[in-house]
Amino acid sequence: MADEQQRREPRGSVGSGGQEPKKGMSFYWVYAMIAMLLIGMMIFNGSGDGHQETYSVFKKYAEKGLIEKLEYNGLKARVFLNEAGRDSLAKEKGSQSSPTRSLTQSSDFFFNLPQSDDFEKELYALGESHNFMVVFQPPNEAAQNLLWWIIALGLMIVAWVFIMRRLGGNAGPGGQIFNIGKSKAQLFEKGKSTQITFNDVAGLEGAKQEVQEIVDFLKNPKKYTDLGAKIPKGALLVGPPGTGKTMLAKAVAGEAQVPFFSLSGSDFVEMFVGVGASRVRDLFRQAKEKAPSIIFIDEIDAIGRARSKSINFGSNDERENTLNQLLTEMDGFGTNSGIIIVAATNRADILDKALLRAGRFDRQIYVDMPDMNERVQIFNVHLRDVKRDDSVDVDFLAKQTPGFSGADIANICNEAALIAARKGHPSVGKEDFLDAVDRIIGGLEKKNKIITQEEKSTIAYHESGHAIMSWLLEHASPLVKVTIVPRGRSLGAAWYLPEERQITTTEQIFDEMCAALGGRAAEEVTFGKISTGALSDLEKVTKQAYAMVSIYGLNKKIGNRSYYDSSGESQFTKPYSEETAKVIDEEVSKLIERAYEKAKQMLYANKEKLDRLAAKLLEREVIFKADLEEVLGARPFAEKPALEMQPVKAK
Repeated sequence: MADEQQRREPRGSVGSGGQEPKKGMSFYWVYAMIAMLLIGMMIFNGSGDGHQETYSVFKKYAEKGLIEKLEYNGLKARVFLNEAGRDSLAKEKGSQSSPTRSLTQSSDFFFNLPQSDDFEKELYALGESHNFMVVFQPPNEAAQNLLWWIIALGLMIVAWVFIMRRLGGNAGPGGQIFNIGKSKAQLFEKGKSTQITFNDVAGLEGAKQEVQEIVDFLKNPKKYTDLGAKIPKGALLVGPPGTGKTMLAKAVAGEAQVPFFSLSGSDFVEMFVGVGASRVRDLFRQAKEKAPSIIFIDEIDAIGRARSKSINFGSNDERENTLNQLLTEMDGFGTNSGIIIVAATNRADILDKALLRAGRFDRQIYVDMPDMNERVQIFNVHLRDVKRDDSVDVDFLAKQTPGFSGADIANICNEAALIAARKGHPSVGKEDFLDAVDRIIGGLEKKNKIITQEEKSTIAYHESGHAIMSWLLEHASPLVKVTIVPRGRSLGAAWYLPEERQITTTEQIFDEMCAALGGRAAEEVTFGKISTGALSDLEKVTKQAYAMVSIYGLNKKIGNRSYYDSSGESQFTKPYSEETAKVIDEEVSKLIERAYEKAKQMLYANKEKLDRLAAKLLEREVIFKADLEEVLGARPFAEKPALEMQPVKAK
């Protein structure tokens, strides 16, 4: 495993034996370059030929013997003063100190020469009479000053381009300030894919068939157009978190031989007005240029939330403008032929109705929690790289994880490998996977948690009450495992084997309520008092009772009425009168109390078995189905095939 882990380490990472990854250029270098340019400009400002004077001024300085050298090139003459001359020039200009030439300054002042040969002879005559040099400078030497200015200008242009690129990219302060209205979509084209195909997506057969058809349409359009079919404009993936919606989109990107634009709904959101709509336009412009293409928007509810009906309440103009632009681009007056939109969300109930209509999202694909057969497939995918022994049965693991999403199963496989490594096992075994399930459901074991003997006894009787009720009730899920070892925030937990069913009857819900109240009933039957340990049980039972009465229409007094609002439009008002609310509360209270009384009666009738089971639980801390059969005997009902195990409580 160490060798495999080494192979998986990225090259160049610190500690992997490779070189340290190259770091991007620090933005402080830009500041340094700017400072150097400013200094250079200051130098050049004082450089060159000095200030301009007239010939008479030059002649005055020459007659006083203040000139050291004179250079001329046929157009102008440059005058170099001696120390006394510079002092005199400073006094004339009002300076208190003797001026010094800068590093690149060539003269103290200059004057223009008239086009006359006699004038040149006069300069040489003045030089001989007043003892200063007269030098003729060729024109190519005079061009050096022009070269300096060209170099300085080039450095400024290079620095400007560098700064603009940094501001236009991801690095440096103010990143993307010049591209703020551009789309942030990541583009996958030929030669660049997600390396995920439909073979890597386990389960989701119906959803895969829908999106595979879209990919196939783009690859072989003639097969469909010959029959008069039109390419669907959009597909919306809806389902709980972790069920594989984004994974399915990645598989589409890996399978499609067309450009694939991927981004999140939050990528359109910005603090500046109009940016979201601008990014939508830019995204569709790029997609049109590369059509046929696919656009994937993950978490589309970030911009697709239903628009407010009230201007003054809960409205967000910028978000709504972005949504309006998206609606227009998807199916407006213009055409977007060859562009397919795939989006994902787990909050389809809050999306705007205009976004969900046919012509925008022609298909709404529901990605549900995997059933047992799909969980087997998901386990097989995630166990490819796990080194496991012969004790691991994939079918058994699928039965132990009801209600788990694909992301949860991936977490279990990883957690089992971590537990096996922590224990020093050469491979991952069955017990490691069971410990991983317990770890994820209930949390980490806390065997060192301080619990008094009285509290421990109360917990043991509480869990024993659950176990007996689930064993003796026909429609309750039979128990598989009970523990009084503190785990996470719970002091004890019980796991059951519920059957997979699509509909539930009144008797089944009532028996589940009795089993959930069996813990508190056992406390009262044994100790004559109750504790706060039944909080999660009471929460579950209360929700079940209100669902029976006000949602599923399973109460005779309320009748065949449901007050459930799937659209969420009446979330601030109740869809029934105060009198009906009072009746609902009374019926819920009667239902819960009836379930509690039944639980107490059954436990009174089996008080001896309750004591024996609690004693065994206090002794072992963990008991299983075999221990229940030893104390309670065979279950009095013909058991249906047990498919899954599910924890139903954790206090």
